[in-house]
Amino acid sequence: MLLSNAGTAVAAAKEVRIASHVSEASPLFTNAQLFVTKMSAKFPGKFDFKFFPNGQLGKEPALIDNIKLGSLEMAFVASGVLKLDDKLGIFDLPWLFDNREHVVKAINSDFGKQVIKQIEDKQGIVVLGIFENGFRHVINKKRPILTPADMSGLKIRVTGSKFKRDGFTAMGADPVPVAWQETFTAIQQGVVDGAEAALYGFYGAKLYEINDYISLTNHTYSPSFLTASKGFWAGLSDDEKATFRAVAKEMQAEAFAQAATMEQGSLEKMKVQIKVNAVDPAPFQEKAKSVYATYTSKFGNDWLDLIKAAK
Repeated sequence: MLLSNAGTAVAAAKEVRIASHVSEASPLFTNAQLFVTKMSAKFPGKFDFKFFPNGQLGKEPALIDNIKLGSLEMAFVASGVLKLDDKLGIFDLPWLFDNREHVVKAINSDFGKQVIKQIEDKQGIVVLGIFENGFRHVINKKRPILTPADMSGLKIRVTGSKFKRDGFTAMGADPVPVAWQETFTAIQQGVVDGAEAALYGFYGAKLYEINDYISLTNHTYSPSFLTASKGFWAGLSDDEKATFRAVAKEMQAEAFAQAATMEQGSLEKMKVQIKVNAVDPAPFQEKAKSVYATYTSKFGNDWLDLIKAAK
């Protein structure tokens, strides 16, 4: 306890750590900072919100483990860390969404609600919202990707998701799981020929400095989730919980608008140093049909139908 000037006991503000692996180049960085600002204004002296970006509190798997254990209050984590090989692998199906507007409609529909419920039920955590983590593209040092044939034999850094790996394999590439923080070195050393990620991911990690081509594939959309530990959440009053959710919802709308601007800004900066090409998705989508068949054989069509209905 602290003492006020009048000598009465005043409770110390409860520390709330919000962790993420993202750098300043990501819209999540700005989103998290704004969340801290808004929440601090809502609860002056009640909570001490602190943001830890750039993996300061660990890589994403460690963050979600600590959320589950209750040793970390809140974190932004990507879908790849949460889904492993279960139904949430839907986000790694190639060309699932037409554009960002389609994403927003789907996330705000029953699909988004069901995704959140599945994460909460299976992971034992609280999800306050789905945020922008970007459409993903391919950067590499070998050649521009215009057709599936151009993918042949390319060693591409991917996340560990089964459906992400299957998608690149179907298109002829050699997917190699590499931690994001190790990607720059992996490309330098020839472990991989390139990587797939969002444009601001390429920019923030300076991958444009060691590659020659960015192909705007838009092959998957990767969301991020604002999560909280059950122990921390249980310690909040109903009014406090409502405020947390309301601010997260407000932030979500801002995040999608901001991401499009940051995405274009990152691309313009990289264009000075690297060649950029557009990609016709049609021939790639044909190759990707086998990945959808594998997914639906295990998990059915219900989520795919909801996404299609959200167009």
